[in-house]
Amino acid sequence: MADEAKKITVDPEKCIGCGLCASTCPDVFAMGDDGKSYVKSSEACANCNCQASIDDCPAHAISWVE
Repeated sequence: MADEAKKITVDPEKCIGCGLCASTCPDVFAMGDDGKSYVKSSEACANCNCQASIDDCPAHAISWVE
């Protein structure tokens, strides 16, 4: 679960569009028309394991921001 002061983010420059985050946390991440992941609801991190998405991202494109 996310710290209240932190938000999850995806760096589109690093994202390779593998879709792993969207399959791990579909309430938080989605795939855009450009084939890259984006955060559709950072508040939904309370319902899934966003840290797993960070840890599993092969491009290291997902992180917490203050």
